[in-house]
Amino acid sequence: MTAEKTTAHVIETGESPYSVRIDVSGHSFVGDEPAAMGGGDLGPAPFDLLLAALGECTAMTLRWYAREQNWPLERVEVSLTHTKGGIEGKSAKIDHFTKTIRITGDALTDEQRTKLISIAGRCPVQRTLEGTPVITTLTAN
Repeated sequence: MTAEKTTAHVIETGESPYSVRIDVSGHSFVGDEPAAMGGGDLGPAPFDLLLAALGECTAMTLRWYAREQNWPLERVEVSLTHTKGGIEGKSAKIDHFTKTIRITGDALTDEQRTKLISIAGRCPVQRTLEGTPVITTLTAN
Protein backbone atom coordinates (compact mmCIF):
# COMPACT_ATOMS: atom_id res chain seq x y z
CA MET A 1 0.00 0.00 0.00
CA THR A 2 1.39 3.40 -0.99
CA ALA A 3 1.30 6.08 1.68
CA GLU A 4 -0.54 9.29 0.89
CA LYS A 5 1.54 12.38 1.54
CA THR A 6 0.44 15.96 2.04
CA THR A 7 2.94 18.71 2.73
CA ALA A 8 2.24 21.96 4.55
CA HIS A 9 4.63 24.85 5.08
CA VAL A 10 4.15 27.26 7.99
CA ILE A 11 6.30 30.38 8.49
CA GLU A 12 6.05 33.29 10.90
CA THR A 13 4.92 36.55 9.31
CA GLY A 14 5.92 39.01 12.05
CA GLU A 15 2.56 40.79 11.71
CA SER A 16 1.70 39.84 15.29
CA PRO A 17 3.57 37.85 17.95
CA TYR A 18 2.14 34.52 16.74
CA SER A 19 0.93 35.10 13.18
CA VAL A 20 1.95 32.58 10.54
CA ARG A 21 1.36 32.03 6.84
CA ILE A 22 0.17 28.54 6.08
CA ASP A 23 0.70 27.06 2.61
CA VAL A 24 -0.89 23.69 1.90
CA SER A 25 -2.07 22.04 -1.33
CA GLY A 26 -1.93 25.29 -3.30
CA HIS A 27 -3.85 27.31 -0.69
CA SER A 28 -2.42 30.07 1.50
CA PHE A 29 -3.95 31.63 4.58
CA VAL A 30 -3.00 33.23 7.88
CA GLY A 31 -3.13 31.61 11.29
CA ASP A 32 -2.81 33.43 14.61
CA GLU A 33 -3.75 33.35 18.26
CA PRO A 34 -6.63 35.47 19.55
CA ALA A 35 -5.85 38.78 21.28
CA ALA A 36 -6.71 37.21 24.65
CA MET A 37 -3.77 34.81 24.12
CA GLY A 38 -1.37 37.59 23.07
CA GLY A 39 -1.91 37.25 19.34
CA GLY A 40 -3.26 39.66 16.77
CA ASP A 41 -6.35 37.58 15.90
CA LEU A 42 -5.40 37.79 12.22
CA GLY A 43 -6.59 34.27 11.45
CA PRO A 44 -7.79 31.04 13.01
CA ALA A 45 -5.89 29.59 15.96
CA PRO A 46 -4.49 26.03 15.80
CA PHE A 47 -7.43 24.39 17.58
CA ASP A 48 -9.83 26.39 15.37
CA LEU A 49 -8.19 24.75 12.36
CA LEU A 50 -8.38 21.33 14.00
CA LEU A 51 -12.11 21.80 14.64
CA ALA A 52 -12.61 23.03 11.08
CA ALA A 53 -10.74 20.00 9.70
CA LEU A 54 -12.92 17.63 11.70
CA GLY A 55 -16.13 19.40 10.64
CA GLU A 56 -15.07 19.65 7.00
CA CYS A 57 -14.12 15.99 6.87
CA THR A 58 -17.39 14.94 8.54
CA ALA A 59 -19.53 16.94 6.09
CA MET A 60 -17.58 15.67 3.08
CA THR A 61 -17.77 12.05 4.28
CA LEU A 62 -21.54 12.27 4.67
CA ARG A 63 -21.92 13.91 1.25
CA TRP A 64 -19.73 11.24 -0.37
CA TYR A 65 -21.65 8.38 1.28
CA ALA A 66 -25.05 9.84 0.36
CA ARG A 67 -23.96 10.24 -3.27
CA GLU A 68 -22.61 6.68 -3.37
CA GLN A 69 -25.97 5.42 -2.05
CA ASN A 70 -27.95 7.82 -4.26
CA TRP A 71 -29.72 9.17 -1.16
CA PRO A 72 -31.60 12.50 -1.28
CA LEU A 73 -29.32 14.37 1.13
CA GLU A 74 -29.81 18.09 0.60
CA ARG A 75 -27.40 19.63 3.09
CA VAL A 76 -25.05 18.80 5.96
CA GLU A 77 -24.20 21.26 8.72
CA VAL A 78 -21.66 20.39 11.41
CA SER A 79 -21.14 22.50 14.53
CA LEU A 80 -18.22 21.60 16.77
CA THR A 81 -16.77 22.43 20.15
CA HIS A 82 -13.46 21.53 21.74
CA THR A 83 -12.79 21.58 25.47
CA LYS A 84 -9.81 20.52 27.51
CA GLY A 85 -10.78 19.17 30.87
CA GLY A 86 -9.30 17.30 33.73
CA ILE A 87 -10.30 13.92 35.02
CA GLU A 88 -10.63 13.63 38.75
CA GLY A 89 -7.50 12.12 40.25
CA LYS A 90 -5.42 12.55 37.08
CA SER A 91 -3.10 15.39 36.14
CA ALA A 92 -3.45 14.94 32.37
CA LYS A 93 -6.07 16.98 30.58
CA ILE A 94 -8.34 15.25 28.12
CA ASP A 95 -9.42 16.79 24.81
CA HIS A 96 -13.16 16.49 24.26
CA PHE A 97 -14.67 17.18 20.86
CA THR A 98 -18.42 17.45 20.35
CA LYS A 99 -19.96 17.31 16.86
CA THR A 100 -23.57 18.34 16.36
CA ILE A 101 -24.76 17.35 12.89
CA ARG A 102 -27.81 18.70 11.11
CA ILE A 103 -28.86 16.61 8.12
CA THR A 104 -31.34 18.19 5.73
CA GLY A 105 -33.29 16.10 3.27
CA ASP A 106 -37.06 15.78 3.48
CA ALA A 107 -37.03 12.55 1.47
CA LEU A 108 -34.45 10.83 3.71
CA THR A 109 -35.82 7.94 5.74
CA ASP A 110 -35.16 7.57 9.47
CA GLU A 111 -32.98 4.57 8.62
CA GLN A 112 -30.88 6.65 6.20
CA ARG A 113 -30.47 9.44 8.77
CA THR A 114 -29.34 6.93 11.40
CA LYS A 115 -26.83 5.41 8.97
CA LEU A 116 -25.45 8.84 8.05
CA ILE A 117 -24.88 9.69 11.72
CA SER A 118 -23.02 6.40 12.20
CA ILE A 119 -20.92 7.12 9.08
CA ALA A 120 -20.01 10.55 10.53
CA GLY A 121 -17.64 8.85 12.96
CA ARG A 122 -15.70 7.27 10.12
CA CYS A 123 -14.27 10.41 8.55
CA PRO A 124 -10.49 10.15 8.08
CA VAL A 125 -9.70 13.12 10.34
CA GLN A 126 -11.72 11.64 13.20
CA ARG A 127 -10.06 8.28 12.69
CA THR A 128 -6.66 9.97 12.87
CA LEU A 129 -7.59 11.79 16.08
CA GLU A 130 -8.90 8.59 17.65
CA GLY A 131 -5.92 6.55 16.51
CA THR A 132 -2.31 6.73 17.56
CA PRO A 133 -0.56 8.92 15.01
CA VAL A 134 3.22 8.99 14.88
CA ILE A 135 4.79 12.46 14.78
CA THR A 136 8.45 12.76 13.85
CA THR A 137 10.27 16.06 14.42
CA LEU A 138 13.35 16.77 12.31
CA THR A 139 15.79 19.69 12.31
CA ALA A 140 16.19 21.52 8.99
CA ASN A 141 19.62 22.74 7.91
